[in-house]
Amino acid sequence: MAKAMIVQPGGGFDRVILSERDANPPAAGEITVRLHANSLNYHDYAVVSGMWGPSEPRIPMADGAGLVTAVGAGVTEFAVGDAVVSAFFPGWNDGAPPFADFATVPGDGQDGYAREIVTAPVGAFTHAPKNFSHAESAALTTAGLTAWRALHDDGGLKAGETVLVQGTGGVSIFALQFAKMAGATVIATSSSAEKLAKLEALGADHLIDYRKNPNWAEIARGFTGGRGVDHVIDVGGPGTLEQSMIAARLGGHIALIGILSGLSGEFSMITALLKQLQLKGVLVGSRRQQADMVRAIDANGMKPVIDRAFPLEDIVAAFQYQESNRHFGKICLEF
Repeated sequence: MAKAMIVQPGGGFDRVILSERDANPPAAGEITVRLHANSLNYHDYAVVSGMWGPSEPRIPMADGAGLVTAVGAGVTEFAVGDAVVSAFFPGWNDGAPPFADFATVPGDGQDGYAREIVTAPVGAFTHAPKNFSHAESAALTTAGLTAWRALHDDGGLKAGETVLVQGTGGVSIFALQFAKMAGATVIATSSSAEKLAKLEALGADHLIDYRKNPNWAEIARGFTGGRGVDHVIDVGGPGTLEQSMIAARLGGHIALIGILSGLSGEFSMITALLKQLQLKGVLVGSRRQQADMVRAIDANGMKPVIDRAFPLEDIVAAFQYQESNRHFGKICLEF
């Protein structure tokens, strides 16, 4: 029997148990994957911690990577031995978003990838980047794809444009890396001098300590000669949106991604109207967008930033480490 972590109904760190879960042989259109890694995201934390606890026993984790061990009849996209990485929305292949909830998302509405083996439809995975470890591949499913879609599919990022990223979580660091891949200028914010130095080492062109400069938008505009930034990757939510709108140029693009400061708050409609801003909600992306991202990574050689890895059985300790906010980049499970 293969190991699997189970979150009991309602969630909570004291309601996570180590169990066993086998996988059926693949039927037509399915593949079996021996999983070797997960990566942690805020959404996974919400499920496991009980913030958005499941209504029934659930295997958590939306991000999974491993090797194909068997393929069902009619499968041509994958072969035994292929390295693969999961898709956040297995039923969203391309086009407009078909979902407005998490009912189909692994680790939330469906069982996820905190397990050693799984059999799933072909659409639940894409090929992983070449020369990636399983942990590096797992880092892509949620955070990497969110940043990729926000900049390229939604934002139409062009070389020479300016991107502002907030903090040092997975989405923000991926956005920094993808922006530099595209030839953009990056402004990065953090409240930690140590983390700002790491952001600079990754290629950030301008740095802002938002704790020392709570009105950081004007500083960001100063870096653009007063024009304003082309793209803002807003992961803070209500607590950062006003500054994001001030920082943006006329007609600028703000990707609404995170809820770190809450689910609702004040909104300056007049700023959005007068500046004719493009505010776009982003909830990860499609399987086609993920394949595009993987091809770009293969061509560029970019590598995700992995802070630390934990064994599968130490999933609670991994989330407690995430709570501490000491990490820089992705936290992973390897097994």
